[in-house]
Amino acid sequence: QVAVAMCDAAVETIAVGDFAVNCFVCTGTDSQALVIDPGEDAALVIAHLRERGLGVAAYLMTHGHCDHISALASVHDAFPAPVAMHPADWEWAFTQANTLPPFFNSAPRRPDSERVDFVSENSYTYAGLTFSIIDTPGHTPGGVCIYFASDDTLITGDTLFAGSVGRTDLNGGDSRVLSASLKKLKVLPDQTRIFPGHGPTSTIGQEKRTNYFMQGD
Repeated sequence: QVAVAMCDAAVETIAVGDFAVNCFVCTGTDSQALVIDPGEDAALVIAHLRERGLGVAAYLMTHGHCDHISALASVHDAFPAPVAMHPADWEWAFTQANTLPPFFNSAPRRPDSERVDFVSENSYTYAGLTFSIIDTPGHTPGGVCIYFASDDTLITGDTLFAGSVGRTDLNGGDSRVLSASLKKLKVLPDQTRIFPGHGPTSTIGQEKRTNYFMQGD
């Protein structure tokens, strides 16, 4: 686990599953947290929340791939809260289209949520934490990044990694669309810290200088 201080919150990273997905826990007001991409290891995420004495204000999904959402329903069972995902990924995320044998042989279970927030480019506030959704399709049709502007912090999911980007050869991927999404991220301040769906953190400035996919027009 890695904790990084923010101005308005703390971002804690829990690496989950065989693919080491970064599940993020962002603590806001009244000991309420945002849980981003609970991919696997539901028991680990639940234990972390209980140890920290946290409730869940909302679950945010950067995209719908099975390695990022497969623990969602189980964590949601323990901590019911609204679920937020782009509608373009919600359409298929809990169907047999979202499997990856031999690692994920069945579709992720749909959370039994009384409230689903279909997010797109807009500002949102949960637990006193305000962020913007940036639509960044390409890895999946409904991929998004979560931008905490006041903290120069960007949760990039599988859109942008340190030194690389998300693959586009899976169902629904499109390299041209992903390139257009990366252009949106290039205009953010260089000091913006990125928290990818896999691997280490970086900054927008670092990626513009060293990441092949972030260079050129």
